Amino acid sequence: MSQVLHLAHDRHLYISNTDLASEQNGDHITFYYRGLSSDPIGEQYLLFQTEFDFERRATLLGDGFQMLAQTTGTYHDPVDIGRCPDNNSNYRIYSSKAAKRYYNYLVVEDSLGYALFGFTSCHRFAGYFTIVEEEGRPKINAYIDGEHTSPQDWSTNRLESIVVLRGDSLSGLYSQFSQLIREQHPARAGVEKDAPLGWCSWYAYYAQVTEQDIHLNVEQMRQHLKPFDYVLLDDGYQAFMGDWLTPSDKFSSGVQSLLREIQANGKKPAIWLAPFIAQPESQLFRDHPDWFVRHVDGELLKAEDVTYAGWRCTPWYILDTTNPQVQEYLTYVVRTMRQEWGVEMFKLDANYWGTLKGVRSQSGVTGVEAYRLGMQAIIEGAGDALILGCNAPMWPSLGLVDAMRVSDDVERSEMRFEQIAKETFYRSWQHRKLWQIDPDCATFVSLANQATERKYYEFHRDVLLATGGLLLSGDPLPELTPFAKKTLAKLSIRHKHNQEAARFTALNLHHAFLPLTERNDLHCLFNYHDAAREVTLTASFPVNWYDYWTGEKLTHEPAQVLEVGLESGLSSRAIITSL
Repeated sequence: MSQVLHLAHDRHLYISNTDLASEQNGDHITFYYRGLSSDPIGEQYLLFQTEFDFERRATLLGDGFQMLAQTTGTYHDPVDIGRCPDNNSNYRIYSSKAAKRYYNYLVVEDSLGYALFGFTSCHRFAGYFTIVEEEGRPKINAYIDGEHTSPQDWSTNRLESIVVLRGDSLSGLYSQFSQLIREQHPARAGVEKDAPLGWCSWYAYYAQVTEQDIHLNVEQMRQHLKPFDYVLLDDGYQAFMGDWLTPSDKFSSGVQSLLREIQANGKKPAIWLAPFIAQPESQLFRDHPDWFVRHVDGELLKAEDVTYAGWRCTPWYILDTTNPQVQEYLTYVVRTMRQEWGVEMFKLDANYWGTLKGVRSQSGVTGVEAYRLGMQAIIEGAGDALILGCNAPMWPSLGLVDAMRVSDDVERSEMRFEQIAKETFYRSWQHRKLWQIDPDCATFVSLANQATERKYYEFHRDVLLATGGLLLSGDPLPELTPFAKKTLAKLSIRHKHNQEAARFTALNLHHAFLPLTERNDLHCLFNYHDAAREVTLTASFPVNWYDYWTGEKLTHEPAQVLEVGLESGLSSRAIITSL
């Protein structure tokens, strides 16, 4: 017999599956499996259905399973934010012909306010929402992906938890949502520590980085960028993907001695690795082919068989993190880097691949669970070092990282600056609640094969100013221009005073507001290829208004209202008030 759960605001959840039990606490529901069948649970296991009782043109926002996917638009016309939706021909997490999935949460904005449907846990199963029409009426369906595991093999019959919220404040709903998440996935200590400031090698040198490149940039940091203390050695230092403790020929002195030299210069070593993958040439793969995920027929699973192959050094094979030997190995690698190399921050990349579906040594364990087991092994080795997730599965990473990349790779181009702005802003509510957000690196210097106009670099700096998350320069520091140096200095001042993210009051992402200090409020305004427009800013009492970057005073005397113009196209302004 079907169940009906009654929530606030006349919301009803219809549970048609008689194998489900629920525990309700207000608008927060936890689901349990109570069936007797041992049949596998599929990827569309329905938890409940409810009415889509909103305006047909309501704006939607939903997350993706992996970092590069988010969706907005309307339910009739969904719009992908990033380059890599979960259902595109590369990632193939679900069929491009299926209804659009809104993983983790679905936010609805209409003229009456906001509604939020959200999974507050992700211990074992990824959760998502779809909107489908039945008999001419749109319905919201909530699902978990059972990954075709059998209940008889599960360690517990508890599934996942969901909350349904309604209100007139978007930030208020996000605050309630994040608090419920933290009750089930306590945040790591680094979430509330000072946000890292530093430099990353990837966007200056990519995989061609050398030992000498690091020396040159550390010297620039020591002399000219004193507040920037983290030095992140990115991809390119290792012999092969998977052999993280073996340096390539470009690091003839060894990575350990290089990182110790970074410390001797008063900076903090950080390092990149992709812990859950290995290429076939690696010593790890050649010595332990039995440590990797397989297909049902026993053949080794390559990433390209089921999803995006990876960006270089393919094919990628996937470590089976349910294997205790693999867990011990991951702990050993990270502990060596932490204790012997002095690494203070780990950038863990390609984390999504750790969740791939396949045959592992333990039956009944989902890819989400396997990933979380692998991350726990890494945490054990990392000690008190910071952990930054990248190319990660979003909700499966809850409680496991101090910081999270929330946007695509930065690129010195108009289109990419706009894309990562939206990706970052839609997730900025997560900052210092679930993890510190990383909007990717600050790039203000054009390269020979990657360049754009000054006005787009100015847009990029306003995005970083509004974000308040990690701030890592991605430029070759010996080539910094006066504009780049001044911009980094002003961004570091913002971080010194306040590291919160500016709040957006609507899903159009036009206006972000932050009480920067007791005497100063910050307003960041954005235009995304729309027509030129005037924006009215207000204060509670008369204040002085200034351009954040130039210091130009915008009013002759204190005023409560300021009219600000935004140019057409991709443009932005940063305005600060003073008593």
